[in-house]
Amino acid sequence: MKKLSVVVPVYFNEGSLQLLFRELRIVEGKLLERAVALELIFVDDGSADGSFAELLAIRKARPATRLVRFTRNFGAVQASYKTGLKFVTGDCFLVLAADLQDPPELILEMVDRWLAGAKFIACVRRERTDPFFTRLYAALYYRLLRFLVVKGYPDGGFDLALMDRAFVPHLLGVGKNINPQVFSYWLGFKPEMIEYDRRERKHGRSRWTFSKKLKFFADTLLGFSPTPLRLMGGLGAAVSVLSLGYGAFVVINGILGQYEVPGFATLACLISFLFGVVIFMLGLIGEYVWRIYDQVSGRPDAVIAELLEGEPEAAVSP
Repeated sequence: MKKLSVVVPVYFNEGSLQLLFRELRIVEGKLLERAVALELIFVDDGSADGSFAELLAIRKARPATRLVRFTRNFGAVQASYKTGLKFVTGDCFLVLAADLQDPPELILEMVDRWLAGAKFIACVRRERTDPFFTRLYAALYYRLLRFLVVKGYPDGGFDLALMDRAFVPHLLGVGKNINPQVFSYWLGFKPEMIEYDRRERKHGRSRWTFSKKLKFFADTLLGFSPTPLRLMGGLGAAVSVLSLGYGAFVVINGILGQYEVPGFATLACLISFLFGVVIFMLGLIGEYVWRIYDQVSGRPDAVIAELLEGEPEAAVSP
């Protein structure tokens, strides 16, 4: 029997976990009709609410469920994602949000396509119903992503995707500052797309703050692409050419006796601009150097405080 592994990152989701579990149980029954077993892996990313207590209740109801609990919140989507993948034993896998905004019933269609031979199935939203500034940020983010990082990346991206087990070693071997969705697309497997309407969030509030989104964008851009360095190099070259041109202009006019000594304001503006460019370039290089150091320092993506293994023999009874 083939097996699907579902990794569920959990962070302040106590209100939705039981409802999610009920829907996953229904999906599990329908998967068994397709001769596909379900492996559930919940990763608690340091939730400070009652999420882990709910997870213990879920494991009591379904002993085959595996629970992973971090010592604290490690602040990055990649930590839960990669840690969950370490425990995947299925023939295919997906990462499902615990907030119920991505309908679990989509799993059935994705599995059907995987059984038909597809290696990579991605679910994309038909439209966004988020607040205006959220939609504006998302539109800008994906345009920059397509322009600077991965050409041809799906407009609007994707959060939910089923991948063949062939993806696992690549995703586990990648650096900690790499966006897993972008990297999975970069691997070259062209995804089959499924359009869907994302549900409205009814339980709790999103912890995906603007500062986390901004950091995630920086990690995606700087951890995956040298384009910012090349743009800064191009800007530096352009400033050098303009400076040489301005210097030649000053020398020629000085020789011809037509040069008028510029005022303090002009010099101050030029010096401030050039120093600003230099400091920005140093900061950008520092961001790359920090990510290199963070990778080679050997620090783990996350630290597991508690691991409750599943009982395989219980997985056959939905």
